[in-house]
Amino acid sequence: MNRAAHVNRLQQQGEFDLLVIGGGATGCGIALDAASRGLDVALVEKNDFAEGTSGRSTKLLHGGVRYLELAVKHLDREQYNLVRDGLRERGLLLHNAPHLTRRLPLLIPLYSWWQLPYIYSGLRFYDFLAGKRGIGRSRLLGRKAVLSRLPGLKAAGLKGGVLYFDGQFNDARTVLALAMTAAEQGAALANHVEVKGLLKERQRIVGAELIDHLSGVSWELRARGVINASGPFSDSVRQLDDPCASPLLQISSGIHLVLPKQFLPVETGMVIPRTDDGRILFVLPWEGHALVGTTDEVAAVCDHPRVTAEEISYLLRHLNKYLDVQVREEDILAAWSGLRPLARAEATENTSRLVRDHFIHLSRSGLLTVSGGKWTTYRRMAEDAVDQAVQSFSLSAHYGCRTCDLPLSGGGNYLKDGAQVLVGNYGLTPETARHLHCAYGDRAVAVADLAHNTGNRLLVAGHPYLEAEISYAAHYEAVGRAIDVLARRLPLALLDREAALSVLPRVIELLATELSWTDVRGEEELQLARKRILEGI
Repeated sequence: MNRAAHVNRLQQQGEFDLLVIGGGATGCGIALDAASRGLDVALVEKNDFAEGTSGRSTKLLHGGVRYLELAVKHLDREQYNLVRDGLRERGLLLHNAPHLTRRLPLLIPLYSWWQLPYIYSGLRFYDFLAGKRGIGRSRLLGRKAVLSRLPGLKAAGLKGGVLYFDGQFNDARTVLALAMTAAEQGAALANHVEVKGLLKERQRIVGAELIDHLSGVSWELRARGVINASGPFSDSVRQLDDPCASPLLQISSGIHLVLPKQFLPVETGMVIPRTDDGRILFVLPWEGHALVGTTDEVAAVCDHPRVTAEEISYLLRHLNKYLDVQVREEDILAAWSGLRPLARAEATENTSRLVRDHFIHLSRSGLLTVSGGKWTTYRRMAEDAVDQAVQSFSLSAHYGCRTCDLPLSGGGNYLKDGAQVLVGNYGLTPETARHLHCAYGDRAVAVADLAHNTGNRLLVAGHPYLEAEISYAAHYEAVGRAIDVLARRLPLALLDREAALSVLPRVIELLATELSWTDVRGEEELQLARKRILEGI
């Protein structure tokens, strides 16, 4: 997916069936769904694909154990439906993107006898709702088995635990795979292109005013329908349509911390079942590190939310109640914050209790907004949005929804033993081979070919990433800025802030060669990327 070619098409083509605003999971999912139905689709994202909410998740594909508890306790059908749909969508994505997803065992350690049957019965119901798409049966574990699976767990008072299974995935690269698959289906997509205004004729929206932030070029793009899928920024886009539009969203923030692997040296995640304020926290194995998250606080909308000292203290305080070895702030390798768009309810300070289901809103002038929901249900959100768009904008789709069994880019010819093949054919280390296999799927061979020609040079010591991945990303993964590589094409800036800063000049050097950047542009990229990394992406 060459960015320059897609921007050129957006500038040259007269009109599209649909213009999608927002390059996160929902927006790229909509572009894929619509393009696979035969519609002519354009998508623009003001930053990078997955730069916002979709690239700052807990990396879990799940139905939502917490939501199930709320559904049962309060006989809440909305929460129940969210869990049921989430479990179905979890199964579909595990199948359609096998390289980017995996089954993950999760263990809930319990320190009260009464919790064992309560939690176990709830998780067995969770398994039941998954039906034929279930990925493992929950089971009770005794004290010794829990300590064996979670070394370093505080043993005093431990009664036992419950083991269950959910999905884990690479969120940023899954969004990229959605965008690339949409492009393969005929869509035109561009990151770093912002909607500055909406075009109207006879009080109906007929397109948008766009600006490419990398070139400074502005132009108008016409479309028969416009879909607003800009996540936390959906209300801002709605106000381009109607400055007096009332907010539909309440925004919640959540932070994640990354710790060295020693704090979770196994491939089983730990669930902290209840914090002081009734939330659930996760400690997960991720990219050879331990990922801890997340908080859930009322927040204001901004492009790059900051991690606060209070949020870090909150996570460490609850984490340290469960570990023998105490985690200190200086142990944190990286931290980042993300915003969640939640359907607005009555004013509340407890956003953890708001329903995570999605909604669709059509304005009088024809702006179709889809928001809310959660990562796992992006495909269902996209299907519902495109169904509504076809009806509302009188579009002639050639097919119905086709995304239930449509492999994402890299997943079509994925082989489970592909990493071993890369080791044997290209002389890669097992760690690097596994990384390429999981990040690129059936495209890993193309990256390995590039790397082989340059001696399989690592980007930075202690991590499995290759310099050749920078060249590949520049040409085939729509990279516009250096931070796009370090925070999303590769997760280095989310794993190890110091390593990302150390290799930043080399990344810019490689991108400058591939994309013909001037020295001035290189310095601009250096300062911007450094700022993003130091501030938490």
